[in-house]
Amino acid sequence: MSKNHSETAIIRIHCPDQRGIVARVTDFIHRNNGNIVALDQHTDRDEGRFFMRVEWELQNFELERDQIEPAFEFAIATPCKMKWKLHFSDHIPRMALFVSKMSHCLYDLLARYQSGEMRVEIPLIISNHKDMEGVAANFGIPYFHLPITAETKAAQEAKELELLKEHRVDFIVLARYMQILSQSFVDHFPERVINIHHSFLPAFIGAKPYHAAHARGVKIIGATSHYVTTDLDAGPIIEQDVARITHHDSVERLIQKGRDIEKIVLSRAVMAHIDRKTLVYKNKTVVFQ
Repeated sequence: MSKNHSETAIIRIHCPDQRGIVARVTDFIHRNNGNIVALDQHTDRDEGRFFMRVEWELQNFELERDQIEPAFEFAIATPCKMKWKLHFSDHIPRMALFVSKMSHCLYDLLARYQSGEMRVEIPLIISNHKDMEGVAANFGIPYFHLPITAETKAAQEAKELELLKEHRVDFIVLARYMQILSQSFVDHFPERVINIHHSFLPAFIGAKPYHAAHARGVKIIGATSHYVTTDLDAGPIIEQDVARITHHDSVERLIQKGRDIEKIVLSRAVMAHIDRKTLVYKNKTVVFQ
């Protein structure tokens, strides 16, 4: 097998905390002639749980790709009662974008994609409105308009799932998609749907959060990106950020600042997911450095 120097394997682990885990994992890589290029670990003492991400070069590694999983499972994962995932850096994930009428997050993600900053493929954009069709056309990405009402929701989600399967989508980003996904839809993509929320959760809810924040005289606003679960806006948080606010800021200025934060928070969350730096346990996300 041809192995380029830049190709790496990545393992993310969580298991009961115990002595010697780091030594066992790194020894497994060392014994098979692997060179570790990144390692991060965390122990949640309240849960008694150990988390780890390790990445190593495949060049000169003595195990073939299809041999790594069974070898690691037998030697380390099973004895240590690990939950773990193996990925390879040269696999480019396929990301579907869902959007409604607001364009700021969509434009930001597409610009990062086009510039090569975001190493993904975007096979399609799905929307419940036609407003962003021209944007998709400018970037040469197929656009599917699937309007949704209470009566058509189940049928339209079934069509969305068919499209996602047809285009071999790995994960979904809701770039200000103003629809609540059903439980059956979310169950098809566990920990693979990323949302951006226009508040520093928990915060002002409803359709006009910046108006409510302005009325309260807040001093910070923020945004939160999280994995989608069936509990509305309560999924594991990936990234958050805030901006300072003063009495000089109008509602329009708050909205502008808020959208700027939304873009950067969503892009950070997507990058962490693409780089395999997130690991969900219960309703919390460990984000490795």
